[in-house]
This record gives sequence, structure tokens and C-alpha cells, in this order.
Amino acid sequence: MATSWGSLLQDEQLLEELARQAVDRALAEGVLLRTTQEPSSSDVVSYAPFTLFPSLVPSALLEQAYAVQMDFNLLVDAVSQNSAFLEQTLSSTIKMDNFTAHLFDIYKQVLGEGIAQTVFLGLNRSDYMFQRSADGSPALKQIEINTISASFGGLASRTPAVHQHVLNVLNKTKEAAKVLSNNPSKGLALGIAKAWELYGSANAQVLLIAQEKERNIFDQRAIENELLAKKIHVIRRRFEDVSEKGSLDQDRRLFMDGQEIAVVYFRDGYMPTQYSTQNWKARLLLERSCAVKCPDIATQLTGTKKVQQELSRAGVLEMLLPGQPEAVARLRATFAGLYSLDMGEEGDQAINEALAAPNRFVLKPQREGGGNNLYGEEMVQALEQLKDREERASYILMEKIEPEPFANCLLRPGSPVRVVQCISELGIFGVYVSNFCLRRQVPFSRKPCFRKVEKDQSGFFPGEEHPPFT
Repeated sequence: MATSWGSLLQDEQLLEELARQAVDRALAEGVLLRTTQEPSSSDVVSYAPFTLFPSLVPSALLEQAYAVQMDFNLLVDAVSQNSAFLEQTLSSTIKMDNFTAHLFDIYKQVLGEGIAQTVFLGLNRSDYMFQRSADGSPALKQIEINTISASFGGLASRTPAVHQHVLNVLNKTKEAAKVLSNNPSKGLALGIAKAWELYGSANAQVLLIAQEKERNIFDQRAIENELLAKKIHVIRRRFEDVSEKGSLDQDRRLFMDGQEIAVVYFRDGYMPTQYSTQNWKARLLLERSCAVKCPDIATQLTGTKKVQQELSRAGVLEMLLPGQPEAVARLRATFAGLYSLDMGEEGDQAINEALAAPNRFVLKPQREGGGNNLYGEEMVQALEQLKDREERASYILMEKIEPEPFANCLLRPGSPVRVVQCISELGIFGVYVSNFCLRRQVPFSRKPCFRKVEKDQSGFFPGEEHPPFT
């Protein structure tokens, strides 16, 4: 994609001055992270990495991403209800991936006991890149959908003001006016507030499951502050705290320190290293409760790479979203190539193709949080080791998306101001709330009695709880 910053990027003195002003404005706006040296303290903070100039997005692709997010909300909700699909899809993965297996064990235990939760909340973020087509035009292609701890809605809400400030300093007022307003934290908070309301207890609180060492706390605080403005109180606790002081009453209502909990919002629990035996017990306690979990464990499983790969198979979307051919077409248009590595002829063929043309593929494990994918020679080495082992079923192969690079200036604490070639991800947040008169796990989706959907444009931040551009 062409940019309009070309001549500006040649003036080093100007860039240095703009960078100083941009960093000051970012600090003033609250585009903040705790430091790596003190991740548990806000005594000393720094700015989150960002680009000096805003990244350009073709308006048609932005509108496409907005429109299809509604479909992804429906799809995630449908998959999370479909126990037969989840069990069949993850059957090979849970044999080889202990983390996914542990999540699935809790899912089956809660399913067997009977799901107490009646209100369901999804706060998802679908991430895209712009694939270069043969004719040079960009196409919207999904990288993944994040169904747990989808982050940077708070910081993305504050970034537009920084970019507008930079452009206004340059007297580019027309360009500054084109920077879109963006407030995902408000939309995310609206979803939590609606779930809290539907839970039906005016004195109940929201429990945010947080890590003890949380650099990205200001992103989370933005949502907490939106909720407090609605007189909905949020308490922050670790899994360890839930294990020690959490309890259920005879109706499976959840209490924390004696206070009833309406909504559990996970900003932890998406990586194996975040779970001890004690933490797994806490997660089970939360899942057994009638509190609204965001996400419930079925929705977290829906966000696995294996489910993403299976959704790309012919006929699967039609089965999950019957009678909705337009939605199916919109969804499928965003899919890149996705390939199973299960044992058998199909998996063998995918591995052979990747080994023959490694630059065309990415190897993905069942992990969230960023930094887990393998490319190039690392992917080749991994596939050579995995190709004859059942462990390969814990991975999927994905077509490598090739967006057009563009020049911009990356601003990072402690790093010199420099112009580099960048690629962007576009993240679209989707919020859905379902209140089921009767929700059962069935081999097809049932329409909820109530559904509210909010949508917001996110910033260009890949990964989960990690700073952008890492």
C-alpha cells in the first residue's frame, strides 16, 4: 500500500523532533506500559511502542472487516455450543497437547455436571493482514481470532490522539481529520456491563483474573474505568486468590472474599506457564459457577488453531451456520490456506508441500500470546523432527500471508529514532452477549433469546498481552 509520508521520512532532524513530541503526547494520553524491570509496579512506567505516523488501511477492506466481524461473532458462539464438533475437531490435538487437553478435561467435566451459566459473553478480536494479490491489489486475510484476553482495546483507544497531534504539528490538518475515532475499551465495557445486567444481581461485582506481573495493566484499567463510570465495580485477583478465597454456594453462585461475582473477565489463563495445579483447580471452580465467564472454557477452545483450521474445510461453515449463505461467503473470503497435520495422507501431503516451499507456510502450535509460530529454517527443522511423530497433530500449517511493506518510524523506549520497513495487522474487536432461555450442547447452533453486538476498530497490535511490534 502506498503511503503519504515519503518526504517526511527523509528528514532526520524533523523526525527526531516529531518523535519527542509524539512520545510526550503518548505519555500524556496514557499509552503506557509498566517497565520490564518493575512489571508489578506503576511507580515507573514508559510508553508502549507505536509508529510515529498512522498506518493506512484501504477503506473497502476496513468496511469488509467490520461487516464480517458480526459473522465471526455468530460463528464463535455457534462453535462454542457444539460439543460434538469441538470433541471431534480436538480429538487428535488433546492426545498430544497437554495444555489443550487440560482445558478440554475441564470442559467435559462441567458439561457432564451441567452448565450453570446462562448468560454468555464474548470479547473477541479478529486479526488480519492485507495479502498482495497477483494484480497488486490488497485482500483481507485473517491471521487468527482471539477469544481470550484480547488485548490493547484500551491503548488503541488513546492512540488516535497521538497520531492526530503529530499530523497537526506538521500542519497536516486534513490528514489529521481523517484519523478515525477509535474507542474499543468503551465497546468492551458495554459488553461486560450488559452481561452484568443480565446476570441480575445489583450488588454483584466483576472479577478480573490478572497476572501478578502485568506490564499491560493500563490497557485493562481503561475497561475497568469505563465500568466504574457505570457504577459497576471490578476487583482484580489472581488464580491463586481464587483458589484460596473463592467459593460456590448451593446454587453455584460464585463468591470472592464473600462478595458475589456476576462476571469473570480473564486477562490471564491463555498459556501453559500461567497454570499451576492450584491454578487449574481455581479455573475449574470458576467454570462450575453460574457467573458469566469471558470467555467460558468452550469459547476458549473455539479460539484454538486446530478449530480455525477445521473451520476452513468445505461444508463446515454451512453446517455451523445453516441457512446463512451470505455470512458463510463473507467468512470464507477472509480465510488463508489452513492445513491439518494429523497423522495420515492429508497431513503427510501438507508437510511435504511445506518442506518443498517453506517460504509459503507458517507452522502454528495451539498457543496464544504471540511469539510461538515457526517460519523458514526453524519451521523446516521442526517439521523434519515431527513428520513421523504423532506430536505433529498439536500443530497446524497456515499459508504465509505476504502484505506489502511500507516505511514508517517505530518508536520504542530506549531505541533510536529510525525509519524501517513495517507490516501491519488490523484487529477488529467484536462483542456479543447471549442470554439463553435454554442452552444445551447440541450438534447445531441454536439462536439465543437475546443478542447484542458492539463493534469497534482496534489498533494495529498483534499478539495478546504483549507490546506491539515485538
